[in-house]
Amino acid sequence: MTDELLVGITKTAGISETSGIAGRADGTGPAVRPADVEEAVRAAAAAEIMPRHRQLAAHEIVEKNGPHDLVTVADRLAEEHLTASLSQLLPGSVVVGEEAVHADPAVYDALSDDAPVWIVDPVDGTRQFVRGEPGFCTLVALAHRGKLLASWTYAPALDEMAVAVRGRGATLNGEPMRSAATVPGPLLQVATSHPDYTTDAQKRSLLGLRTDGIDARPCGSAGLEYLAVARGALDAVAFTWEYAWDHAAGLLLVAEAGGAQATLSGAPFRIAGGNDLPFTAGRDGATVDRVLRALREGA
Repeated sequence: MTDELLVGITKTAGISETSGIAGRADGTGPAVRPADVEEAVRAAAAAEIMPRHRQLAAHEIVEKNGPHDLVTVADRLAEEHLTASLSQLLPGSVVVGEEAVHADPAVYDALSDDAPVWIVDPVDGTRQFVRGEPGFCTLVALAHRGKLLASWTYAPALDEMAVAVRGRGATLNGEPMRSAATVPGPLLQVATSHPDYTTDAQKRSLLGLRTDGIDARPCGSAGLEYLAVARGALDAVAFTWEYAWDHAAGLLLVAEAGGAQATLSGAPFRIAGGNDLPFTAGRDGATVDRVLRALREGA
């Protein structure tokens, strides 16, 4: 997959089998390969994230919205690194990054605009990163007019790179992944939102997962939970927040590995927001239906 050109962006954000991702609808604009994006993601992690893993000073860690919402100097510098490199790879594209939106919420509006948009979470699982654990990753997705085209999930401390290209499948370290490659166990294993990030109504929905046949637990890094679903190591996720940088890469990864997703109303998740929460992504459609039923019963 990494030696092929990405699919083309057309006026309807459709797929072309022959062109690269292009700045113009006729496919004659600049193109970018998945391998080039993968190299940019690896370079950002090598330069800005891994040298600070287990090396952070206290003043390099800041609470944004509470003790479970942290940002570090590695987050900021890695996002700056990726913003520069990704914009250069695809002229005319824009970047929506977690830290840029924190500084200026209007940046998020680019998800609904006409330009191709890179969606970036420089360090997903910042709490794990701060604790010196390996369970964090860098997430990058490319979208156009609300449609996800490609994604990269990179866990540098675990040496794992997952890539998904719309219509072309998903790989982990170059090997194809299938979300239903293993047989589900007697209990559905579901990773869910941390209770601190839920409304009372959402808490009631999540309580529906406390039922026979479902084993629910709080999630770690959202990106790595999606990766676990895509590789068949986890049955589903159920989340109550919709920031695109946490979900865009993983949702495409799960879809291209053969999985499914839906919001509480049954509609597909929209990366620009306005979703009926909670939502779920799972190893297959039957799993998603089962999780949705439990969530609705809780509500």
